[in-house]
Amino acid sequence: MAERRPRRSARQALRALMRHHLTGVVAGALLGLFVLAALLAPWLAPSDPVDMEPMQRLQPPAESGLMGTDIFGRDVWSRILYGARVSLLVGGVSVLLSALIGTILGLVSGYLRGWQDYLVMRVMDVLFSFPSILLAILIVSINGAGFVSIMLAIVLVQTPIFARVVRSTVLVAARTDYVQAAQAAGASTPRILARHVLPNVTAPMLVQATLSISGAVVLEAALSYLGLGAVPPDPSLGSMLSENRVAMEQAPWTVIFPGLALGVLVLTINLFGDTLRDLLDPRVRSATSV
Repeated sequence: MAERRPRRSARQALRALMRHHLTGVVAGALLGLFVLAALLAPWLAPSDPVDMEPMQRLQPPAESGLMGTDIFGRDVWSRILYGARVSLLVGGVSVLLSALIGTILGLVSGYLRGWQDYLVMRVMDVLFSFPSILLAILIVSINGAGFVSIMLAIVLVQTPIFARVVRSTVLVAARTDYVQAAQAAGASTPRILARHVLPNVTAPMLVQATLSISGAVVLEAALSYLGLGAVPPDPSLGSMLSENRVAMEQAPWTVIFPGLALGVLVLTINLFGDTLRDLLDPRVRSATSV
């Protein structure tokens, strides 16, 4: 009987997950398909995404390829695959760096308090005072267009969010009995942060990181749309919308398909993040396990 309990518990957890978070499961599956398609883009794309075929420009899907061709005769399906790859890579790497920097700043600010807290939070307030898109445009304008500049801009935009999330969690964790007991026992600050405080930060950080990726994807698309992101002819979902807007009435598929891809990608990331938040929240988790 003792050996069967974990299996029964796992089945109950899976049943509760499917019953209460079916939307999140579907979103996770779609997100997995996006990631898989982006990784396999070189093999799934029927043609080179930057090859121009002037004689094949603005061909509808029924006549040329799965999603037709754009104003330069490039295959729309191939460019969407590579554009999604760029969006996920830029969003994932930049959010990872933001989470790392924000976690360090949040731990220092929330645990040490004093002048460290004041200094870190005032810098975060300055970054928060700028609208995200304006701050990103400023950074990209200074460093020049390109994916490195976009990632730097996203890091500056997202880091204050992570720092505040971590700081608020650390402020609560620092008042718990086990942390105060560790302090009384003479444990060093790095040891307390690593063993007692950081585990409390993991769950909210994972949720925030998932939701921040969608914001990073949108910001990358917006900058590329404005001509400050991907350098032509590199594919990007945002640049595809910008390049083909002049032919939107004549060839609507050139903007509909990239727009749908961008919208579905952001929606699936947000839905998956909402489900992850519910699963990692003890109050919601206890309610759904009934």
